[in-house]
Amino acid sequence: MIETIKKHIAEVEKFSAAKKEEIETFRIKYLGKKGLLNEFFAEFKNVPNDQKKEFGQVINTLKTAAQDKVNALKATLEASEETVGAYGDLSRPGEPIALGSRHPISIVKNKIIDIFSRIGFNVSEGPEIEDDWHNFTALNLPEYHPARDMQDTFFIQTNPDVLLRTHTSSVQVRYMENNKPPIRTISPGRVYRNEAISARSHCFFHQVEGLYVDKGVSFADLKQTLQYFTTEMFGKSKIRLRPSYFPFTEPSAEVDVYWGLETETDYKMTKGTGWLEIMGCGMVDPNVLENCGINSKEYSGFAFGMGIDRIALLLHQIPDIRMFSENDIRFLDQFKSAD
Repeated sequence: MIETIKKHIAEVEKFSAAKKEEIETFRIKYLGKKGLLNEFFAEFKNVPNDQKKEFGQVINTLKTAAQDKVNALKATLEASEETVGAYGDLSRPGEPIALGSRHPISIVKNKIIDIFSRIGFNVSEGPEIEDDWHNFTALNLPEYHPARDMQDTFFIQTNPDVLLRTHTSSVQVRYMENNKPPIRTISPGRVYRNEAISARSHCFFHQVEGLYVDKGVSFADLKQTLQYFTTEMFGKSKIRLRPSYFPFTEPSAEVDVYWGLETETDYKMTKGTGWLEIMGCGMVDPNVLENCGINSKEYSGFAFGMGIDRIALLLHQIPDIRMFSENDIRFLDQFKSAD
């Protein structure tokens, strides 16, 4: 009997398992109520007296070996499960990555760029810190011209000839200086005006201005281009052009789109008229072409400009322009699904 127990001790020491079920089966075999240890203890009374001491020691050795083996295997298995848990189940789908959201200004700007790119307009950019020539003088606004008062300007104190651009028309001047007609470009970007900040105005905002210069360009070409834009941008095809004044275009006009009067919001937006002003436009003044090195007797052109912020306010029914620059996550999250 003692030799049989010693064989079991050897088996216990050799035993290994990789699953909880195998460990549990092993534990029941030796340590369960009907396990081998209880059978060996039951045989103790039948062992001769001179062998009882050795028999008892061998049984205790088997019991200790079995219990230690069970504890060691469980600890190893639990440690392995923790390691797997740290990395997760590799067969599971990955954690979804939270998508960022485009800023509403970027959404509108990209849509405008896309619309005009379909009819051959490229995108031109220029510096936000400009000199007086490109921002004013070249655009038919010489020093002390009264029309300069239309744009309250941030001048650089140490150099009165340097300023924050008041419009992206300065980009068009630079483009005409460095490119020969035909020219067909739009210039989106941030501009600055020394204005009081309120729900409807800000000291900085975003514009996109367009320019087309070629031989034989007429006002009819301008109107047809704007008709195309309003249809694509707003889904509204009815526009009107009202006479206006801009120093760098002649003749000049304000462009209104017929928004309609279908809802109470339409009444508020259009002040009950159904018409909504969206941009200014006109034929490029010959003086501007000459200032940029383009022969005004050979070439003509049209220009237009609109506020990206204003269009974003209209399209998304945003009540306060300041929301664009406050970076409130609750506000920006609304545009996650926008293109």
